Amino acid sequence: MKQAIQERFILDVLAHYVPVESYYKLVKTVEDDPEFDVSRASKKLRTFVEGNDHAIGVKAEIIVDHFHSQVAARHKIGGKARAMVVTSSIRRAITYYEKISALLEKRKSPYRAIVAFSDFDLDGQKVTESMYNGFPGKDIPDRIQEDPYRLLICADKFQTGYDEPLLHSMYVDKTLSGVKAVQTLSRLNRAHPEKHDVFVLDFANDSATIEAAFADYYRTTVLADETDPNKLHDLVAVLTKSGVYTSEHVETFVIRYLAGVERDQLDPLLDACAAEYLERDEDDQVTFKGSAKAFVRTYAFLSAILPYSNPWWEKLSIFLDFLIPKLPAPIEDDPTAGILETIDMESYRAEKREAMKIALPDEDAEILPVPTSSASGQAELDLERLSGILMSFNERFGNIDWQNADLVHQRITVDIPQKVAADEAYRNAQANNDPENARVEHDKALMRVMVSLMKDETELFKQFMDNPGFKTWLTDTIFNATYRKAA
Repeated sequence: MKQAIQERFILDVLAHYVPVESYYKLVKTVEDDPEFDVSRASKKLRTFVEGNDHAIGVKAEIIVDHFHSQVAARHKIGGKARAMVVTSSIRRAITYYEKISALLEKRKSPYRAIVAFSDFDLDGQKVTESMYNGFPGKDIPDRIQEDPYRLLICADKFQTGYDEPLLHSMYVDKTLSGVKAVQTLSRLNRAHPEKHDVFVLDFANDSATIEAAFADYYRTTVLADETDPNKLHDLVAVLTKSGVYTSEHVETFVIRYLAGVERDQLDPLLDACAAEYLERDEDDQVTFKGSAKAFVRTYAFLSAILPYSNPWWEKLSIFLDFLIPKLPAPIEDDPTAGILETIDMESYRAEKREAMKIALPDEDAEILPVPTSSASGQAELDLERLSGILMSFNERFGNIDWQNADLVHQRITVDIPQKVAADEAYRNAQANNDPENARVEHDKALMRVMVSLMKDETELFKQFMDNPGFKTWLTDTIFNATYRKAA
């Protein structure tokens, strides 16, 4: 990336990166104090708050105001600049589209929005892109280049492989990490004769996470180990044996897909296979879906490097890429069932922090191989009282005074473990059931996190570097809190 940016083949998407801190407070609305699984409950609470109608309305106002005042009014890309809104779900994308469209109409804006998503059942009714946009989904890449369309609101679609030089700004409301963060933000980097900068406004991620994701690709990327191509044969054998699909399903689907037919001619084939999948017991569902994901991920990686001449694998990859989203997760008891009925949102506000340029390390990086394992399992539940979950949740995401004396406790108990646990290299080591390698990768991940805190948390960083006893204690504590041997 560094050389490409310097030679102006692409633009630096991190030069103008603005995180938006969301503040909200959840209050308990029930007398008793039931137990819920901590990690799942926190994730569900975050989804509830960020997906709340009022919260999306607040963020939609920020997006519309910024686009008009900072992008359109400043004639970015010669007055032709477009923007993308990245959302975490189809339902949220639709809500954003409705809110943004209403705001554009209210201010008598000359611009309009487009929403992009795969066909979806919304409250029991099948909805399509054309129902909202007024034209077929296949026309979206062309229409966004034409006025009055300036804002493209996406749910997964167009986050990878989309090449549009007129994209100038991106508004992110989806948690991103690793290569997914790089792929998503890199939609902005395409060069244009009148394009001199790009802009990212991020509601869901912090600069440390984005920096960690991009750092591996900034200068030189070196594969640290081998991804075994032979694993593809094993995965295909597992998938074929399952009987969820037949070769006729795959061949027919790919022929129709390459012919550019509408989704209503593709979905019946996928739905038939999804129905067959549901006939399997839970263990077989876990095996099939895990193997399908592993095949698509591994084949996509290897086919970009190795000269494969296996058309069947290419066809199977296309087919599975469409089938996987239609396969529900294996049935299991939801330890967080009912939690949203026990809380309410007391307040929500979003504040834009000072724009910053993320400076990436000027050093070579090492990338771990693509994991080919399809193993998946249910993590051991970490039960805590609802009051404890809400207290932890509010500490992490509430309106916190970062000069507070409790900040060090917050960093040690929440922020540092969370960032270390999300480290890609550390997660890969855990997935391989290798405690010794996992500990090595954990210590590297912890050091990266501590370095990222150096500027803002000087005292904590100094203790970590200068006090051997504190360093040993913190390293052991974070490892014990984050290490989970793969099932």
